[in-house]
Amino acid sequence: MPLKLFGTARSRAIRNLWMLHELGVPFEHVEVALGAEGSRKPEYLALNPNGRVPFIQDDGVVIWESLAINLYLAKKHGGPLAPADVTEDGLMTMWTLWAATEVEPMAAQAMYNTALYPPEQRDPKLVAQALAALEAPLAVLEGALAKGGGHLVGGRFTVADLNVIACVFYTRFTPAALADKPGVRAWYAAGMARAGNRSAFALRGE
Repeated sequence: MPLKLFGTARSRAIRNLWMLHELGVPFEHVEVALGAEGSRKPEYLALNPNGRVPFIQDDGVVIWESLAINLYLAKKHGGPLAPADVTEDGLMTMWTLWAATEVEPMAAQAMYNTALYPPEQRDPKLVAQALAALEAPLAVLEGALAKGGGHLVGGRFTVADLNVIACVFYTRFTPAALADKPGVRAWYAAGMARAGNRSAFALRGE
């Protein structure tokens, strides 16, 4: 049975679609939207009781949380995106958790209040607050990329880069967040231009 990915391309499942296209792993994409008519249907709650997407089913194992799914896929299928040893494994996990806690929440706050909420619900103060909070972690990222030769782990593109780019993606409507971060901008652009990324984003019509 092929691996099954549940979710839509216009959700965090895009991260897993990107990873799967990078790896060239055969998979079945099951379109499941959020909500009562999708992810909260009984058959999907039986697989992911959180009622969210994405999640995967692979050889009888169910894994949810998009960034954790990518770490699993990298380690299962190997190759240059995967950790070469326990040190790289630890660093890739570190950067993934860092992105989820230090970047994604504030980047998402800025994104929603800039572009995704209806205009009457947007709060410029929350955008300013989010951009201020992002300054320190993005400076950390800029420094790490300079030290790592343009990558986060092992001097090559890995799941760590992919997962962190997937969180930095939420700054796309607030270019001021990266205005003084040339290393982050170049790294982000290179990642988003990869063939695997383009194949995945084509499913969103982008």
